[in-house]
Amino acid sequence: MAKVLNDEHLRPQDDILPRTKTQSILSTRALCPLAIRFNYSTRRKVNDIIQNNVTSNLAAGKPAVSFQVRLVESIEIAQIAKSCGYDTLYIDLEHCMHSMHQTSQICMAALAVGITPFVRVPSYAPEYVSRVLDGGAMGIIAPHVSNRNEAERVVAAAKFPPLGDRSVSIGLPQLKFQNYPLAEARRELNAKTTVVTMLEGPDAVDNAEEIAAVEGVDILFIGTNDLCAQLGIDGQFDHPKVKEIYAHVTAVARKHGKHVGVGGLSGHPELLTQFVKMGALYISAGSDLQYMVSGATARTKLLRSALNV
Repeated sequence: MAKVLNDEHLRPQDDILPRTKTQSILSTRALCPLAIRFNYSTRRKVNDIIQNNVTSNLAAGKPAVSFQVRLVESIEIAQIAKSCGYDTLYIDLEHCMHSMHQTSQICMAALAVGITPFVRVPSYAPEYVSRVLDGGAMGIIAPHVSNRNEAERVVAAAKFPPLGDRSVSIGLPQLKFQNYPLAEARRELNAKTTVVTMLEGPDAVDNAEEIAAVEGVDILFIGTNDLCAQLGIDGQFDHPKVKEIYAHVTAVARKHGKHVGVGGLSGHPELLTQFVKMGALYISAGSDLQYMVSGATARTKLLRSALNV
């Protein structure tokens, strides 16, 4: 302990008065000599701490490839997705049974390993949107957005004033639990929190331009499965209507400086490539459940073929 108290970072006068052993042990300098050297002015700037691979990729004209989490409830999935080369993941609360706590844990693990976490919420009510964002998500995916009013409700729940009505919280995971000036933190979080609106029916397609025009909406994400079902062409992903819709939505999104997402086509690489070339750069590439089933099925077939059983 004497070695700590005689550290070069202490001023000579610090040791003029005698200290008891207990006083020395309880001393901040003794417990944490690094605290002496810590200077708030040397902290990383908030814009360096808050990172979003989706916004940076799309701004550079590059695809952002996403991993859908539906099955795995533990934090290992974040590192697995990162190791497999994904840019981002989203926890699908619309279609899975994950709790808010599990969702937040995966989001924080994703932040730690450098893969951007989104959450598809079951509802874009503020009590869902603000909680997943406070829990570490860098973006929300809002299902079944069909018009301007609904898009504005999503933005209001996801963004801080003046763009929205999101309530202020301190010590957020995105800030590494550090506190920054509120105006600075809110401004940066608003800029890097991605709002994704899902277009999953004819009404949404018809209103795509008014949705794209809403300030704060970043991505118009086409849910191809639900869209085909509602159009009466269930499973016909190569139907001319689908191509027309992607061309239309991409055009209006580009007009308003927004981006387009592709969902439901991970098993159709030729179509996926075609729509990416159109400009749809946010790609839902498949889920953990899909990968496990397809991988296990392929391995079983291989083994049975090799064993002739």
